[in-house]
Amino acid sequence: MEQMQQLLKKTKGDKVIWGVVLLLSFISLLAVFSSTGSLAYRMEKNSNYYLIKQVMVLGLGLMIIYWVHNINYTKFAKLAVILYLLSLPLLLYTLCFGTSLNEGSRWIKLPVINLTFQTSDLAKLALFMFLARTLSIKQADIKDLKKGFIPVLLPVLFTCALIAPANLSTALMLGFTCSILFFIGRVQMKHLMLLALAGIMGLCVLFTVSKLTGWGRASTWEQRITDFFGTKDKDGKKDDVYQVQQAKIAIAGGGITGRGPGKSLQKNFLPHPYSDFIFSIIIEEYGLMGGGLVVMLYLLFLWRAVLIFKRCPFAFGAFLAVGLSITLVFQAMLNMAVNVHLVPVTGLTLPMISMGGSSIWFTSIAIGIVLSVSKYVDEMEGSKKKKAKPAQADGATDAGVEEVTDETTEEEERVEEEIVEKKPRKRASKKQVLDDGPIPAI
Repeated sequence: MEQMQQLLKKTKGDKVIWGVVLLLSFISLLAVFSSTGSLAYRMEKNSNYYLIKQVMVLGLGLMIIYWVHNINYTKFAKLAVILYLLSLPLLLYTLCFGTSLNEGSRWIKLPVINLTFQTSDLAKLALFMFLARTLSIKQADIKDLKKGFIPVLLPVLFTCALIAPANLSTALMLGFTCSILFFIGRVQMKHLMLLALAGIMGLCVLFTVSKLTGWGRASTWEQRITDFFGTKDKDGKKDDVYQVQQAKIAIAGGGITGRGPGKSLQKNFLPHPYSDFIFSIIIEEYGLMGGGLVVMLYLLFLWRAVLIFKRCPFAFGAFLAVGLSITLVFQAMLNMAVNVHLVPVTGLTLPMISMGGSSIWFTSIAIGIVLSVSKYVDEMEGSKKKKAKPAQADGATDAGVEEVTDETTEEEERVEEEIVEKKPRKRASKKQVLDDGPIPAI
């Protein structure tokens, strides 16, 4: 009990985000246990096998979040460069030699530990860390096309170009979320319009080349579009249509309150009820109320991240928190939109809920980084409150005022000096920092 209390005292950062993560993990265990019965039977596994596996994966994920959130977020500035430079050759290797599924190579297997992971998960994390760093550096010249925007844009183009042939939905998601971060980072609207036009032209070129050469997934993309609009050819693939139909049946059967935990019927018919279409199983068992709760949890996570963004006085931490949060929540919204047939099938999972391994761990790293920024902001504000408080006689302190150390370690001071050229005299809101001129750069 004492160890648990000590652990809770050492747990810093936004408590609401911690609560959201724990609730999502609990929902994941319920949904995965319910939706993997048929899979366990087909694979000749014990009915609790995948539940135990998910418990272990989520448990390690929570440990990763705790470990990462204790790291000073400024240290991720240098790590971002290393991870980004590592992600590019890994994406290229995956594109050429990775494990194929539906004519797309997305996974590679690590030779020693035999762990299979999707390199785009690492690339997403590395790209947003690197983009936050680059945006903070280029704030003084961000409105200039050559000096500011192009250096920020090139890393995004390289990453998306390597992901798109095998995983177009992830590449489009990355491009869209990066554009949102560009807008937040004061990129001019005319440059964003040029980027949108270039993206449309790039998609056309990619589709045309894939269609003419037979290399790539043009047929899959075309089939998903025709299936979505109800113009499926007679000889076309029926998998995507079948999945969407079964998901609709599950959602319709759930009603307002749902059938009850473990009572889903469509989990026996959906091909992937534990990953891509787990949201439809949640609605079938817990109704629109359960589905609405999941949506609200993701939106709550995004709202708290925006508050961190507004409170953080330095560009790198602000961009880091909001960028990682936007991509996580946007992926969740896309997955849920597929389940209710608002967009074509994408193959994206529901973060922290769908059954997985490495994808949950990379998501955990991103959440840990967001909490690291929150922890830094909380400590900084607490230190300022202590300085502003009048001195008390005999060293007494006011009741209810939390003691926050006024000193940082030499290592933290050194890293902070590297990432921030000049600390503002007083904390300003993010809007004020952006409007008043260049944000302190790395």
